[in-house]
Amino acid sequence: MKEDFLHYIWKYKKFNFNILQTATGENLTIENVGSYLENAGPDFFNGQITISGQKWAGNIELHLKSSDWYLHHHEKDTAYENVILHVVWEHDVDIFQKNNVEIPVLILKNYVSNDFIHNFEILSTKKSWIYCENQLQDIDNFTYSNWMERVFIERLERKQKPIDELFLKLNKDWEAVLFCLLAKNFGLNTNGTAFLDLAQNIPFAIIRKESSDPINLEALFFGFCGLLDTEKEDRYYKELQNRFGYLVLKHQLDFKRTVPLQFFKLRPDNFPNIRLSQLANVFFKNSQLFSDCIKVTSIKEANQIFNVTVSEYWQTHYTFDKVSPKRTKKLSSKFIELIMINTIIPLQFAYFKSRDEEIQERLIATLHEIQPESNAIIDKFKSVGIAVKNAYDSQSLLQLKNEYCNLKKCLSCGIGIHLLNTTKETKNT
Repeated sequence: MKEDFLHYIWKYKKFNFNILQTATGENLTIENVGSYLENAGPDFFNGQITISGQKWAGNIELHLKSSDWYLHHHEKDTAYENVILHVVWEHDVDIFQKNNVEIPVLILKNYVSNDFIHNFEILSTKKSWIYCENQLQDIDNFTYSNWMERVFIERLERKQKPIDELFLKLNKDWEAVLFCLLAKNFGLNTNGTAFLDLAQNIPFAIIRKESSDPINLEALFFGFCGLLDTEKEDRYYKELQNRFGYLVLKHQLDFKRTVPLQFFKLRPDNFPNIRLSQLANVFFKNSQLFSDCIKVTSIKEANQIFNVTVSEYWQTHYTFDKVSPKRTKKLSSKFIELIMINTIIPLQFAYFKSRDEEIQERLIATLHEIQPESNAIIDKFKSVGIAVKNAYDSQSLLQLKNEYCNLKKCLSCGIGIHLLNTTKETKNT
């Protein structure tokens, strides 16, 4: 038994509250279970009860055992002086206030159905992966669909928060926000932090001014990332070095070294110099990038916006000084899908939220036409019988796993609650 289960039972009245008695045999009526408090102090505030005809108003505290009152030192805490009812699963000791008045006790397990307890035990028994892995595929479509939409919106709201903070940090410049988000996306998991650091160190006004020449942008990106720090014989390398030095002086840049870049274990197409060249060409190609990204509603439109390649030098190189067979190194369709999922969709949500416009349905429709991400979590959901057809499904399931399953918040999860309530919930005593 867990205390959060008691809180759930009490909050949602999952017990036979029509015929109740205190531990001492007095008739008890619950007028109001109170307001659930998740911070310090009693669990439920401003409850209302009647004991043997006498009405009481005050706070209600829940414990697995009565003796937990003393274990938690509530007898020394003034916040618990107005507790009118002690709700417990097991009553092992009488509890008294400072004035030596005994606190009435309700033994909750006497009024909860065996079926309901059994459902909780099944749900909370540890499985090989998540608690409901053996029942998840049997959830009815209405319950499952509603909860998936709920967790998807939660995921958007979680992503919105750092975007809002970035917006304020960058003097409410949405174009600068897009630059930072794209930079992080282009860095992927390995170099995302370094690329974001780069984008925050270069004022976007300078990106606007220099975007007519992608080589200037490359020089800025490479220079700030420390890729131009050594001496090489390569002609293009020297050109970038010269341009970077000139641009630092021209714009009076406060040059700060970014987080070191990583090449280890990366596929050549994901080398940071390749991704930085592609990023430079994104801003070279489209002077109205933010406007286009805010309006995009399909992966087809996104493919047109991000139909870019590397500069000429990088078509025949993966690193300086070493020639390789010529390849245009265009952004792949899979990479553009990741841009849509991780940058464009969250940016659109945050932008239109700032304008008090709701676009959730549009975003859901967009994600329905994008392939789902492929990772260990999604593969595991598939293995337990869950269909993952598109990016909307995978994004929702990632939120479910990370924010509910991993934290064992079954009693806050729509699926967990449904499983808990699939059979008769109360019994008569």
